[in-house]
Amino acid sequence: MSAPAETAETTGREPRPRLLTGPYRTTTIGILVVVTLLAFEQMAVGTAMPVAARDLGGLSMYAWGFSAVFITGLVGNVLAGGWADARGPAMPLFTGLAVFVTGLVIVGTAPAMTWFVAGRAVQGLGSGLAVVPLYVIVAGVYPETSRPRVFAAMSAAWVVPSLVGPSVGGLVAEHLGWRWVFLGLVPLIVPAAAMLIPALRGSRTRGALPRGRTLAAVALAVGAALLLWGIDHRSPLALPGLAGLAYGLRVLLPRGTLRLGRGLPTAIAMRGLLMGTMSGTEVFIPLALITRHGFTPTAAGVVLTAGALGWSGGSWLQGRSTGGSRARFAVLGATLLAIGVAGIAVALYVSGWAAIPAWIVGGLGMGMAFPTLSVQVLALSAPSEQGANSSALQISDTLGASLAVGVAGALVNAAGLGAGLVCTFVIAVIAATAAHRVEAPRA
Repeated sequence: MSAPAETAETTGREPRPRLLTGPYRTTTIGILVVVTLLAFEQMAVGTAMPVAARDLGGLSMYAWGFSAVFITGLVGNVLAGGWADARGPAMPLFTGLAVFVTGLVIVGTAPAMTWFVAGRAVQGLGSGLAVVPLYVIVAGVYPETSRPRVFAAMSAAWVVPSLVGPSVGGLVAEHLGWRWVFLGLVPLIVPAAAMLIPALRGSRTRGALPRGRTLAAVALAVGAALLLWGIDHRSPLALPGLAGLAYGLRVLLPRGTLRLGRGLPTAIAMRGLLMGTMSGTEVFIPLALITRHGFTPTAAGVVLTAGALGWSGGSWLQGRSTGGSRARFAVLGATLLAIGVAGIAVALYVSGWAAIPAWIVGGLGMGMAFPTLSVQVLALSAPSEQGANSSALQISDTLGASLAVGVAGALVNAAGLGAGLVCTFVIAVIAATAAHRVEAPRA
């Protein structure tokens, strides 16, 4: 005898609408396609970058191809948040996608490395503008009971690009040319954006654009760029860069973040340290494998895919834990990440294939620590502060990645790949040492 079907009458509550049927289907597919395309580009570029930089004669600017995206993406995130709150999600979303496509075209047709980096900066601004409005669309279109499933689907939309993006990017760069890693996405953006038009028809102007946080984000991004340029070129521009960073951080991050204050400040700072370690190492893995060990771009992509698999495994393991201190995952994760970076350094001098197990360990550590810190930040935040502290997490992620990639890149230019890996290993050790401080101070 089969069980009776659930209805509103038998359960006492309204049944949850399905995301891929009825009025939500087009919006859901549009959101997931946009997220997948943005994620694929971010994951595929790692294996295309060594080929592009060598072809354009710009290996000395290699790190800027990544740092430029992080820096302008930070501005885009903050601008989009205020813009969407004040005027609705339509304009920041479509503006962001248009800017992102413009960046793809600039990069894909770049005649020199300076144009390539400029196009990457445009891409970063566009993707930063486009991502935030998607969350506003979810809040405006879906009932509250369905939102966790939408966010889970958005997270899942990163999985396939993380697993296949590096290898596919390597295949495209190897057989069609690196330019098609960027230009090939252009015709896919328009239909994805068109799917979201019905969901945006009701968005309205609601108020004035906030300026305080926007100014701080611009100061932070310009400060980071000047600092990295000053370090890379041994220029006094690093000093005003530090001033811009100091102002932006004071406004955008909770007090005590830079000195690793116990509890919330350390949890937010840890995310920047972890992202700095992961990004600062990962962007140079394909370069090392291709230039030192003769790997093809496709083979180099396999190593990045291994890291993504480790990250997924670590996330699954920490997600199964229902009790105990979350700090243990932060400590263990940061320690495994440091071990992974050390393993990558060894692989540079022993065998390129040794990078696979090393980066699985590094990814496993990120998977354990990264979501743990998200949970910890929300647990340590009052309801009225959850939005601001979540924003601070994103800022810490982006800034940590951009600074680590830039500083490691300057060291690579000055002293070789080994020096860059020493830099990211030191960052990982700092993270592992400070991780126990993510627990709130005892009353």
